[in-house]
Amino acid sequence: MRTTLTTANPSAAPIPEGPGVRGDVVVKLEGIRKSFGTTEVLHGVDLTVHSGEHVVVFGPSGSGKSTLLRTINLLEEPSAGSVRVLGVEYGPVAKGVKRGDPVELRRRVGMVFQQFNLFPHLPALHNVALPLRAAKGMGRREAEERAAAALRQVGLLRFAARFPGELSGGQQQRVAIARALSLDPKIMLFDEPTSALDPELVGEVLAVMRFVAESGMTMVIVTHELNFAREIGDFNVFMDDGVVAESGPRGFLDNCTNPRTKQFMAAVL
Repeated sequence: MRTTLTTANPSAAPIPEGPGVRGDVVVKLEGIRKSFGTTEVLHGVDLTVHSGEHVVVFGPSGSGKSTLLRTINLLEEPSAGSVRVLGVEYGPVAKGVKRGDPVELRRRVGMVFQQFNLFPHLPALHNVALPLRAAKGMGRREAEERAAAALRQVGLLRFAARFPGELSGGQQQRVAIARALSLDPKIMLFDEPTSALDPELVGEVLAVMRFVAESGMTMVIVTHELNFAREIGDFNVFMDDGVVAESGPRGFLDNCTNPRTKQFMAAVL
């Protein structure tokens, strides 16, 4: 079933506490290692995400959090370990285990990046419609109708004819979110989606992310916005030097015990 959002009203609304009973496991990373040349940046990381859960990953620059996120849709191929998404194994091929198709994986897992990655020569509507035609095989009219609906969801339908250069950074990121949502993903990944924005534009993007969360979408979010993480995170993961240093459920940011976690939070809050 396609996820439907309401309007992207920028006023903050409380995020539900999450399902009373955790949903099925939809992402399971086990023993993930990743090396770039001779440098190993992930050292056997485990992560489990349940359906409908909002998982927040935070930590200092260079801790491996974005690399870990990108292994979920194989934008980074792990050097070792298991990547199981929606019941299909995508990690390094083990003996007797059939590996899923990475292209099919990315059709089911949406991603929003730090940079907006919009085509500068296409208006907002066509930036959203183009992947629908390429990945879903939709005709032009159907793709544009779906794109218009997605832009409406993020509050940008009236800007459908504008080119990226005519939009603010926050508006461009909202177009990028609309593009990902239009493909009807089962899981959404956000890689520091506000880090490239001027401070006054951050709120409008976080407002859209709140509404995505309220729709019941499974989300894994890498962010430095710890107040937002406190509000939205059903499960929180602090990474440091390529490992999970500490993790915990809602309320974790106020109850963490690891000295390194506390040190980091004191520096950024």
